[in-house]
Amino acid sequence: MGAADHMRGFLRDLRRHGLPVPIPKQQDFLRAIALLPPRDVSHLYWIARTTLTTSSRDPEIFDPVFDLWFRGGPGVSEVDAGEQPAPDTGGHCVDPPDRAVGEGSGLAASASRLNRRASFARTPDEERRILAQLSRIVPAAVPVVRSRRRRPARRGDRLDVREVHRAAWRSGGEIVSLRWRRRFERQRPVLVLIDISGSMKQHSPDYLRFAHAVVGTCSRAEVFTFGTTLTHVTKALRARDVDAALAGLADVVRDADGGTRIGPSLQEFLGNARHLRMARGALILVLSDGLERGDCVPLTTAVRRLSMLGHRLVWWSPLACDPAYRPITRGMAAVVGHVDALGGVRDLETARDQLLRGTHAWT
Repeated sequence: MGAADHMRGFLRDLRRHGLPVPIPKQQDFLRAIALLPPRDVSHLYWIARTTLTTSSRDPEIFDPVFDLWFRGGPGVSEVDAGEQPAPDTGGHCVDPPDRAVGEGSGLAASASRLNRRASFARTPDEERRILAQLSRIVPAAVPVVRSRRRRPARRGDRLDVREVHRAAWRSGGEIVSLRWRRRFERQRPVLVLIDISGSMKQHSPDYLRFAHAVVGTCSRAEVFTFGTTLTHVTKALRARDVDAALAGLADVVRDADGGTRIGPSLQEFLGNARHLRMARGALILVLSDGLERGDCVPLTTAVRRLSMLGHRLVWWSPLACDPAYRPITRGMAAVVGHVDALGGVRDLETARDQLLRGTHAWT
């Protein structure tokens, strides 16, 4: 194995073990060892540690992987000579590479299109219990709006003159009781937009299970997925059983675990008049890490318009589960000003905790 292959294998193994390394950091690392060749393994360690890690928790993953690749530890992974690591943009809006690399790894954001059937594992019993809890929590968390029309009620703010008149005719002209009308409260529409691209591979199944709970408990809920294309999946999610619902998505969703085109997908949604009506006055929930590629202007423009159309725009990202997370990448930094609430959600448990900590984020 050559030196270049060894470095590529090391970077790939970091991502495989849960330490996503953005392309700019990979470039910093390779540039540093080219400009200042390491004197020994310890010197190489500190160059790599300085350029490739950002959080105080990163060394827990970084150190064992480094030992395997550079200190002769057992179990070093073999890397094919021609294999390239899957690029990770780290949220930066960058131009796509000349060739798609490592698509569907779940750790990279790209713009490449795939056409494959989505497949999901069966829902574990523990997650089914959390889904049952979410079915009780979600309806209470959805904001309400007073209907414009008044309906008959035992008590109300307006006399129902017509019904009083009709009742009087039945009682010989005597007004025996008064009838009232009032405006009732109902749930606002809910619009859920789920990122199913490769960089969200580990989280999108639970996001879809959460959306199944929303569809099952909210009277006016619509769900769309997006990777490289926008797909309306509400009908498939209406199946009673969550596994049956996710299995039904296999015939509908064709871009799962592929590339990322958040801005163009949201603009496609806004360009459809029928879809546009779903966003007006709605609670809009975007489930995405925000790792956009290419030009960020379409993403910014689409999110700004969604925030103006909806009652509230909430963004849930798995990256925000880290207390050290800050939306400073170009994509998220551009849209965070148009988001009413940014929360950290990576699975059903964190979604439940997010709602239990304070439903004010949705109201």
